[in-house]
Amino acid sequence: MKKNALIFGLIAGSILTFWMVYTTSLCYNNPKFESNDAIGYAGMLVTFSLIFVAIKNYRDKHNGGIITFGKGFKLGFYVSLIAATMYVGAWLIDYYIFMPDFLDSYSTHVLYQASLDGATQPELDEKAAEMADFKELYKNPLFVVLISYSEVLPVGIVISLISALILKRK
Repeated sequence: MKKNALIFGLIAGSILTFWMVYTTSLCYNNPKFESNDAIGYAGMLVTFSLIFVAIKNYRDKHNGGIITFGKGFKLGFYVSLIAATMYVGAWLIDYYIFMPDFLDSYSTHVLYQASLDGATQPELDEKAAEMADFKELYKNPLFVVLISYSEVLPVGIVISLISALILKRK
């Protein structure tokens, strides 16, 4: 099971990392800093569909066609954890080396978007204070790691649960 988790985790992590670097650079290099969260999460869903493949592969080729929900979830969780760890590592490198001013651009975009959505000046001031607080928290690498994991790991866990439920066989 460890080999299966490692192989599928590395594949998923490579795809997820490439997708994050690509979409982030598109967003970062866009003068309006426009992004599409739906495309980002769709990429995660497609990437984490490898969890289903990993569980099915393990069940059919290495476990005699049977797998419990717990074992399937465990395998899916490990694949998710490996992929998410690669994502976090890539984001740390991307952020600290290639885009150290990312939060400045992002904050400007958030305030601009809020003003387009009709936010009043007090609301804009409150949003600016929130972004300043977030930027201060982002100076702590542990916070960056936790936030980065929270972006992808829950998606992987949900797909692991669903895949384990669908593929369980006694």
